[in-house]
Amino acid sequence: MAGIFDRLLPGKRWTPSRYRALLRARGPRSTLFRTRAAILVGAIMVGIVATLFAKAADEAGAAFDGFARHCHWLPLSTTPLTFMGLVWVTRRYAPLARGSGIPQVIAAKADPNAATETLISIRTVAAKAVLTIGAVLGGASVGREGPTVQLAAAIMGFTHRVVRVPLRGGVVIAGGAAGVAAAFNTPLAGLLFAIEELASAYEQRVTLLVLAAIVIAGMVAQSVQGDYIYFGAIGAHLPLSSALLVAPVAGIVAGMAGGLFSRVLLAMARGRNRLARWSRDHPVIFAGLCGGIVAVLGVVTGLTWGTGYAAARAMIVGVDAPLWFGPAKLIATAATAIAGLPGGIFAPSLAVGAGIGNLLREIFPGEPASAIVILGMVGYFAGVVRAPLTAVIILSETTASRGLMLPMFATAFIADAASQWVCREKLYHGLSKTFAMTETTRSP
Repeated sequence: MAGIFDRLLPGKRWTPSRYRALLRARGPRSTLFRTRAAILVGAIMVGIVATLFAKAADEAGAAFDGFARHCHWLPLSTTPLTFMGLVWVTRRYAPLARGSGIPQVIAAKADPNAATETLISIRTVAAKAVLTIGAVLGGASVGREGPTVQLAAAIMGFTHRVVRVPLRGGVVIAGGAAGVAAAFNTPLAGLLFAIEELASAYEQRVTLLVLAAIVIAGMVAQSVQGDYIYFGAIGAHLPLSSALLVAPVAGIVAGMAGGLFSRVLLAMARGRNRLARWSRDHPVIFAGLCGGIVAVLGVVTGLTWGTGYAAARAMIVGVDAPLWFGPAKLIATAATAIAGLPGGIFAPSLAVGAGIGNLLREIFPGEPASAIVILGMVGYFAGVVRAPLTAVIILSETTASRGLMLPMFATAFIADAASQWVCREKLYHGLSKTFAMTETTRSP
């Protein structure tokens, strides 16, 4: 024991008083030890909860697909009614559970300890999980990844409260990033998302514990779900001469489409136009109208329901898809997002991007289909989220297309710039201000 103590305090003689001081500073009752335990236990819980949530969402999506096939016309009534019911329940019992979940985590950084009672409380995220599953069961164009970020941040807050240590903003960011890593099985993308989008500052100090939380959550999710690649091992490639032509076009077209989507969402969330004011005055009726749009598109096309994962994967592997899929899925996702029910936009955005890539195949018919579709996905995702590095790494890790890295980087950075031509403000940060205003209004 003395040898261990001597290594911790070199050059100092071991005494019982110094040993007791070391225990107070670094022992099981110390703040440092409890903080580390809270982060590491939280990361393990994030991996488990993210996996269970993913499985529940997948089962709900499969259930709705079966319902829509056997009762083709019935969603024209059930989907709008589901939208109305979910919005009413959300506004009545869990107003902070609406939307993606990522804006809530961004807003929670300002006062993370207070946010554990509001934005990232267990009650809020429990409602978020249940209502998101309900949205999937209703055929809404939503994903589970954004809600997983809010769930993960709440878990980190919970473990810190259990061991009675203060929750830092960086740990909230780590929790959210761990959620991304567990949702997509992409630890590196989770880290970049923490730095690029949630923290929104490249100088953000990322400690080893934060890195550990992201990696551990991803490893736990992988150990439960198995070693899988989200879209499968595609391994797409594109010659440099072709990339010089395709990347700028994909970046501009997909980036501007992503900027348009963001502008619509921000205008409806914070705008003062007549439609935005009416939607806020009549939220349940407006949700029903949005649900009607989603239902009509889903019944007519049969493809725009839910996350769009199956359609996106089919286009990635080269299956011919209708040219209207991308625009139709964009409208369905926008209608779902502005309706006000809980649910994310990550997976639907990847599906929209695949649809845009499918359109670009008509412009570049001689190029590899999978590469063109993936560049469309990178461009649109970067245009919506405005996190180009995250977009590249997510698509690289979810398709195993590391040979496409340089064209993806070029597309993502061009898309980021093109998106700003249409919408200057970053989507998630703009939406986070609505939650900051809510908290300010509630403060005494």
